[in-house]
Amino acid sequence: MNSNNIQVVLVNPSHPGNIGAVARAMKNMGLRKLVLVDPRKFPDPEAQWRSASAVDIIDSARVVSSLDEAIKDSQFVVGTSARDRRIPWPVQDARLTARRIVDHSVSENVSILFGREDSGLNNEELKRCNLHCHIPTHPDYESLNLSMAVQIVCYEIRMTELEGTLPREEDSDWENPFATAQDMEYFFEHLEATLVDLDFLNPAAPKRLMTRLRRLFNRVRLDEMEVQILRGVLKETRRVVGENRNK
Repeated sequence: MNSNNIQVVLVNPSHPGNIGAVARAMKNMGLRKLVLVDPRKFPDPEAQWRSASAVDIIDSARVVSSLDEAIKDSQFVVGTSARDRRIPWPVQDARLTARRIVDHSVSENVSILFGREDSGLNNEELKRCNLHCHIPTHPDYESLNLSMAVQIVCYEIRMTELEGTLPREEDSDWENPFATAQDMEYFFEHLEATLVDLDFLNPAAPKRLMTRLRRLFNRVRLDEMEVQILRGVLKETRRVVGENRNK
């Protein structure tokens, strides 16, 4: 991916605060090129303070008077759209769209178009795009704030860029080996004996206490050191219980 070849284009943004929020969303995910097509109010102090630490993106934003000028050097143009069109057009969700953007950005200039806060991109603007990106919001509330839409697309681009560098599983880079099945059995036997010593578990009527505790610890997945620590606690607990009973 070449982030220098990717630009976010806001078409006729009406609120300077949204411009600032978009700049912040972009910088969070490593994108820096912002183009504003005929903004209603820009520059504006609200855009500055809403951008937080992304004020550099606001300061370097390119302002143009038309969409033609904004995308004239782009070879791959993506338009975000929340509506179905009468004429079918290539459309993908944000995740698949991000893959296309990353691939094209290696050797091509890419523009990602976001429309007006109240009406999005019009049909003529969408016709200029190679691909439409649809964010499938829940039907109970489909309205999506401009900066939120930008954040979603930029996040998917970032995740695509990082693909293969992040741990596939939560515990793939754990510091200690995980406990073996045999070690866990020893632990559960030790735990059950300790609970009996404490009169917390009645061996004549155990109900499902040990089953639930097994489920708890198996869900967590203990490593070797954690098992040793817990067994040390159990050992000391049984020692103290035994001493108290002999007094």
